[in-house]
Amino acid sequence: MTAAAVVGFDPATYGLHFPNTFPNVPLLNVRLPGYGDIPIGDAANGLCGGMAFAARDCFEARRPTPPVHDPPTSGPAFDYLVHRLIDSFDLPVGPARYYAWMSAADGDGPAGLGVASRTRGEVVRICAAIDRGELCVLGLIRTQSVDPRDLGKNHQVLAFGYALEETSDRLTLRMYDPNHPDGETTLDCSLTAGLPLDLQYGGGELTRGFFLTPYTRDDPAPLFGEGSRSSWVGSAARLFTRLFGRG
Repeated sequence: MTAAAVVGFDPATYGLHFPNTFPNVPLLNVRLPGYGDIPIGDAANGLCGGMAFAARDCFEARRPTPPVHDPPTSGPAFDYLVHRLIDSFDLPVGPARYYAWMSAADGDGPAGLGVASRTRGEVVRICAAIDRGELCVLGLIRTQSVDPRDLGKNHQVLAFGYALEETSDRLTLRMYDPNHPDGETTLDCSLTAGLPLDLQYGGGELTRGFFLTPYTRDDPAPLFGEGSRSSWVGSAARLFTRLFGRG
């Protein structure tokens, strides 16, 4: 067996201690000329990508996450998680990538590579990153659909270790999952080409495949109540105004 893990990372230390369960509050309130404040998004749909990015931010800064067990609904910590959620979307290419994967078949066919082959192609990159001591934010494909409105059914987690059983050619990933705080979640799948991926998720959720999400480091200070509303909030509001507002 070959195994590796990022030294020092523990979901109970660097993962957020509250679940990915938020009330129905807007992610942003954007003021559009002539219309007033317009609510954008809904936190009740989850902030998993922002939470996965936040956990890596805290680890990179070597700052164990605050002992907070209730999800924030406003203020610097909430704004920061929304900011990191938007970062995790990897705009503008990220949504198209999720759509291409979730609309693909599991197996290869005339339309191209299926989710199983695509996932096996990502494993090399993920294991190499963990070997280098890098945490990996993963996009998990959890639906098969050609409806763009189903993009939100997918998920994001943070992988910190793996084990490869050569005799069975099965990979096990060790992860922090924002849906399952204060513990380790695993993902197990077959790497044998031409066979079903047979992906088994430790949290019990149906999962079809996964890929590596680009990450750029940020300062997690707002998560600790340090500072005021991040400057990105104004920048995001100006972006939405340019896209949808006219003076």
